[in-house]
Amino acid sequence: MPDDEFLRSVLRDQWHLVPSEMTGLPLALMSCGWDFTAGGARYVARLAESAARQPVEAGLAAAQHLLGARIDAGAPVRTLGGALTVVVPQGVLSVLHRLPGRFLDGRDPVDQQWWGERLGAVHRALRGFRHAGLRPWQLPDPDAAHLDAEPWLRPAVTTAVTAATRLTVTDQLTYGVLHGDPAPQAFAIDPATGRSGPLHCGASGTGPLVYDLAAAITYAGGPERAGELVSGYLGAGPVGADEVEAALPVLLRLRWAVQADRAARYDCPQGLDMARVALESMAG
Repeated sequence: MPDDEFLRSVLRDQWHLVPSEMTGLPLALMSCGWDFTAGGARYVARLAESAARQPVEAGLAAAQHLLGARIDAGAPVRTLGGALTVVVPQGVLSVLHRLPGRFLDGRDPVDQQWWGERLGAVHRALRGFRHAGLRPWQLPDPDAAHLDAEPWLRPAVTTAVTAATRLTVTDQLTYGVLHGDPAPQAFAIDPATGRSGPLHCGASGTGPLVYDLAAAITYAGGPERAGELVSGYLGAGPVGADEVEAALPVLLRLRWAVQADRAARYDCPQGLDMARVALESMAG
């Protein structure tokens, strides 16, 4: 994680932005971010791992595509040299214009409706979007060495991957461009206008669209607390209720397995414990 002084230096040198205020955003699974003000305008800076540079740039291009489809999204800000991202020692950094308004509250039923509706609208608007940086959906590797971190970990990941593989082989799923990490803090709503949209499109890839919905549901606190989120998505998205009902349990388990895999890889005991509790409850 870069310190504030280093981050300010990169923003000044690469984007000619001098932040007057800077606030860290809640951690997401795939990246971390900062909300900042410079020259009277608001921006979001996001840091992802270096290996995700191409998918991050695909996500930035996807945000630009959404703007062309009249969906509010954080417009990417290019560097002084015209690049979308900059590689720093801690990863790959990008900057976007900050949409007006506040972050969505994932536990609030009304905000959940906005959240699900916007995620569905994004999925629908990105049909046909193409970018060289879009990577195919990748499942965790059940043979990875870091899965020896806990006795329960490798069996849990193996079970989740096996079930997801079977689902993708036997069921007709709707594929498209994934946000990848659709946390409520990745969306904003302007109470003055009622307009809402994604602040960013994550490290975009392609895969079953219900996986994005499953990822959002984990942020909402689980299926029993995400009824309005699902309702909002079904009203706006390209996936039908029957497919969501069939695929969601398997992809929820996979999402928690992905969280467990990343927590073990980056030695995050808290994240590992959260994933263990969730996977055990689903097994029960």
